[in-house]
Amino acid sequence: MASIETVTLAVADPTAAQDFYKSAFGLDTQLRLRASEEPTTGFRGFTLSLTVSGPATVDSLVGTALDAGATALKPVAKSFWGYGGVVQAPDGTIWKVATSAKKDTGPATRDIDEMVLLLGVADIAASKRFYVEQGLTVGKSFGRMYVEFATGSSPVKLGLYRRRALAKDVGVQPDGTGSHRLVIGGDAGAFTDPDGFAWESSAPARTA
Repeated sequence: MASIETVTLAVADPTAAQDFYKSAFGLDTQLRLRASEEPTTGFRGFTLSLTVSGPATVDSLVGTALDAGATALKPVAKSFWGYGGVVQAPDGTIWKVATSAKKDTGPATRDIDEMVLLLGVADIAASKRFYVEQGLTVGKSFGRMYVEFATGSSPVKLGLYRRRALAKDVGVQPDGTGSHRLVIGGDAGAFTDPDGFAWESSAPARTA
C-alpha cells in the first residue's frame, strides 16, 4: 500500500505562503513549499480538502484563512452531505474545509482530522489503472466519477475526480494552462501521471 507523506506547493514567495498557511490552518508537516515562477493560469487541476469535526471548526478555519488573505470561492453553508466552504489561498491553491456533521458536539478547535488531495483528471479509468500499476490500492470507486485510494495512516489521502466536476464543485471554471505547481511526495516512487501531476520519493519523517 503506497502512502503520501507530503504535498509540496510551488509558490512565488515561500515565506509569505508559509506565514499564510500557519495563520490560516496551522499546517506544518504535511505541507511543504518551494519557490517557483513556473507559468500557470486558471484552474490548476487539483484541490486540497481539510476534514474537521464540526461546523464551528469549519467556521474558525475559513475565518482565519480569510483574515490571512484568502479569497472566498464558496461561502460556508449547509448541504445534504454536511457543512463546508471553499477558499483560494494567495498562492492560488484551492482549499475546501468541510465536515459531515450537521451540528456541533463541542467547541471549535484547530484540529484537522484529514487532509485530502483531489486530482482532477481527464479519464478516471485510465488514471485509476495507472495508479494501480504504481502500487496504489483502490479503496472506493464510483465508476468513471470518483476514485479514492486506500493510503492507510498516510498524513494525506488521495482521490481522483473528473476535472470539470472538480472545478464545478469548488466554484471555478475548469480551464487552465501551464504548471500544476504541485509535487506529491510518497513511497510509490518518482513519476508523472497521465494528467501531468508529478510525484517524488519522500524519506520518512525524522523523529527527535
